[in-house]
Amino acid sequence: MTATSTTPVTAPGTVRPLTADEADALVAAARRAADEQGVRAAVSVLDAGGHLLAFRRDDRAVLIAGETSTRKAFTALQLDAPTADLVDVVRPDGLFHTLPTALDRPLLFIAGGVPLHRDGRLIGAIGVGGGAPEQDHGIARTAIGTVLGA
Repeated sequence: MTATSTTPVTAPGTVRPLTADEADALVAAARRAADEQGVRAAVSVLDAGGHLLAFRRDDRAVLIAGETSTRKAFTALQLDAPTADLVDVVRPDGLFHTLPTALDRPLLFIAGGVPLHRDGRLIGAIGVGGGAPEQDHGIARTAIGTVLGA
């Protein structure tokens, strides 16, 4: 296998990491999905180490949407679960009710954060903020399906 500027070389048996081009494509796909629904959103894409690869906030989105999109992505990455699936476990009667305050981390348990996988391995996460939680979750899922086919 030869290396090109767009194809990172990986050792046999390893999973190719999320690329900056894929992160940009995820943001673009999420923005299209948000526009179709009339949602003024912010979109954050993190790599597997929790580093911001791509970010975009619609000019008309509320300012806090940028922070919530990044925190949703971080939460999905750290727990390797969609934030929509975590809402009930952190309620006062939930199994992990103390988790939101137990750690000094920017966790946010509102739907809109989804982990990204390739070949069964965690490679990053996307977070969407600005719409209703169900809208944000759907926009993130649409972007993933469009770009990564998952």
